[in-house]
Amino acid sequence: MSDATQYEKTPRSTVNRLKQRAVYDQETIRSIIDTSPILHVSFLPVHPSDDPFPTILPMLGCFGAYTAPNAELQSAPAIYLHGHSASRFFKLPGNTSSWAAEEGLPGLPVCVAATHIDGLVLALTPFNHSSNYRSAVVHGYAQLVTDAAEKDYALTLITDNIVPERWANSRVPPTEAEMKTTSVIRVDVVSASAKVRAYTAGNDKADLEDESVVGKVWTGVVPMWTQYGEPVPAVENRVSRVPEHVARVIEERNAEGEQWAKDIATRKAPKKT
Repeated sequence: MSDATQYEKTPRSTVNRLKQRAVYDQETIRSIIDTSPILHVSFLPVHPSDDPFPTILPMLGCFGAYTAPNAELQSAPAIYLHGHSASRFFKLPGNTSSWAAEEGLPGLPVCVAATHIDGLVLALTPFNHSSNYRSAVVHGYAQLVTDAAEKDYALTLITDNIVPERWANSRVPPTEAEMKTTSVIRVDVVSASAKVRAYTAGNDKADLEDESVVGKVWTGVVPMWTQYGEPVPAVENRVSRVPEHVARVIEERNAEGEQWAKDIATRKAPKKT
């Protein structure tokens, strides 16, 4: 990799359509993954010669870089996913009789995808309508995390990625039963890319010069962002006030999402080529 801040372009990850929207920057890709409420993870549960159709699961996860005690080098950032130990997906990577192991692969090949919609882009013609968005696709090998310290790290990381400081502000440590029924998978990244559209409507020159079109059709962007609502206490809740760490994340993420969606809606569209 010639640039440590970029994921290397490969035939698998290179964006071919609308190349000007392609992003290989590691920070951008990780941000898209980490801020997505849901990650879609696809994999082949059996050998492709037996069943070519992939399975896709909605999951919770995020990037992290675990470094074992006394390790000389920091581990490369990987995606951590968690789920029930009995689920099929969490049994495959550690199964030595799986097709991936039979093929001599370092783990189960998976694809992790995430998408944010930041606005509806309304142009003068339906064929130029679009949306402002950020999407990322990551390919890698999934392995079951068996080291207890790395598993603790990953579960804390995933919890705090949803609501910062939530792990420490919950009932911890987990019970033995909780840890036994919960598994963690680490996806070591092989390739990754993103596509981002972040500007106003792009209209054809002919339409812009046609007053009968410009004077009749509204064009612009309807900003969109995730809106966190007022916390609703559970029936059994006995804490009178919403914790500061919860209130803070609601305020910050609502403000950040609104500002981003509105700011990019005013950016000038690049010239069409």
